[in-house]
Amino acid sequence: MRTALVIGTGLIGTSAALALAGRGVRVHLMDHDPAQARTAAARGAGTDQAPDGPVDLAIVAVPPAHIAATLAEAIRGGLARAYLDVASVKGGPRRELEALGCDLSGYLGTHPMAGRERSGPMAAIADLFEGRPWVLTPTRETDTEVLNLALELVALCRAVPVVMDADAHDRAVALVSHTPQLISSMVAARLRNADDTAVRLCGQGIRDVTRIAASDPRMWLDILSANPGPVADVLAGVAADLDETVRALRALESADEDKRAGGVAGIEDVLRRGNDGRARVPGKHGAAPATYETVIVLIGDQPGELARIFADAGRAGVNIEDVRIEHATGQQSGLIQLMVEPSAAAGLAATLRDRGWAVRQ
Repeated sequence: MRTALVIGTGLIGTSAALALAGRGVRVHLMDHDPAQARTAAARGAGTDQAPDGPVDLAIVAVPPAHIAATLAEAIRGGLARAYLDVASVKGGPRRELEALGCDLSGYLGTHPMAGRERSGPMAAIADLFEGRPWVLTPTRETDTEVLNLALELVALCRAVPVVMDADAHDRAVALVSHTPQLISSMVAARLRNADDTAVRLCGQGIRDVTRIAASDPRMWLDILSANPGPVADVLAGVAADLDETVRALRALESADEDKRAGGVAGIEDVLRRGNDGRARVPGKHGAAPATYETVIVLIGDQPGELARIFADAGRAGVNIEDVRIEHATGQQSGLIQLMVEPSAAAGLAATLRDRGWAVRQ
């Protein structure tokens, strides 16, 4: 691939453009807002000048509702040898293109499974897709050249290609992406009018659950409007669990011993099913989930502290598999949780104590 055209210079489009430009591809940028394309160009993502002729690959990175119309216009204009989109929904746009009478042999629907809470070209980063799944949804109509160019794009962005059926993809993202966004927003919405005293008690659990609730509502409205059925199906299952959980909690308030026992059983069931589901989430580098032991250390909120504790862990010969920080309320300190292999935990804790760290049991 020597040339590419990115149509839509938001987070995903600009990140892809940055990755391609950084690996020697001449990238042209186009957006309905020329100022946004100029911003992406100023960041080194390419040029906002139109190409002289057809490029090797056109990447359409506009909201799902505009995918079909934008692709149809690009295909009819002969802007590229091959076309793909990076929308988070796949089945609907393809059916819209078919209805518009487009030749779909030169088109491939794709979806990089990456993103951030921020949007726009200023939030874009060249390594956004590194190590992340990038779904490809070819059909029997898809030209081999188009598939090869898509695979080259994925490789240049250092992502991991995953081939799926378009409708199966839409059901999958409804479960693992779109529904979690809604549930995170629903939980965060409970905080909107909460008492200030309650909000000051927020800990790492509520931060974890509500992190993605900071995402752009306009972007998510576009996504959810393009995949409403599968998301509603998943939410219906969640709603059934919620109803059962509410009934179980009410039963725990009862003076009747049998009702309380039923309530305990109901709560235990949903918690254990949650354990089972969480255990299926892929672990480090997409491998099977691993069980780590946590070493908890009190750490000051000052420059150099993280570097120092990581250096001390390195001196102990221990690889930190994951890390979390819980900041203390009203104090310039926090607890850092270092996740390590179980066999390494005792040695790491001893080394850190020897080097003056306050290790919590």
